[in-house]
Amino acid sequence: MKPIYNSFDEAVSGIQDGAVIMAGGFGLVGIPENLIQALVRSKVKNLTVISNNCGVDDWGLGLLLKNKQIKKMIGSYVGENKEFERQVLSGEIEVDLTPQGTLAEKIRAGGAGIPAFYTPAGVGTPRAEGREIRTFNGKEYMLEEALIADFSLVLAAKADRAGNLVYNKTARNFNPMIAAAGKVTIAEVEDITETGGINPENVHTPGIYVQALIQGKQEKRIERITLSTGT
Repeated sequence: MKPIYNSFDEAVSGIQDGAVIMAGGFGLVGIPENLIQALVRSKVKNLTVISNNCGVDDWGLGLLLKNKQIKKMIGSYVGENKEFERQVLSGEIEVDLTPQGTLAEKIRAGGAGIPAFYTPAGVGTPRAEGREIRTFNGKEYMLEEALIADFSLVLAAKADRAGNLVYNKTARNFNPMIAAAGKVTIAEVEDITETGGINPENVHTPGIYVQALIQGKQEKRIERITLSTGT
């Protein structure tokens, strides 16, 4: 049985200044939005945040960014966030832009206990400067170190009381690997059922990776709306 928090503020109360945090999601899909809002209210600062991107100006991780609570961002792209772009260009935030596949593998490796791996992505670019380069089968690869976090915040559609998680459709993006790569993983879920209420074959994240649960509803904003003009 995993602890179930009564409030989102309580759920993030253990996160202190300077913590390393991973947040699940891709764009605005599958993000633990209520946990992020609780972090904003907590005013915790000097965070290192690892996520695919940094939300948008007024939602998701963009709220932490706007509030100057993020010291360093590790992600794969700036996305639709103009404030993120401004802070990067002005040198107000440290950023490590990582190829998306490499970022995913760095997180997966962290969760699997693999300290580092070699990849061809980035060889011959500024990212390779100062990194170990080796040749395998006539091709150059560079060493990338795995990522782990003090806290992983993920969003799931369903959990049982043992902490087993199921993600809904495209919310099953970075969430499973991020859940495994946190020393403490807190899962924001829409529905919590009794242990045994999820078919083992349908479990995406085993409960062994999850330390606590909290139930809540999500607003589920859309990052960019495209409308057809019709004919």
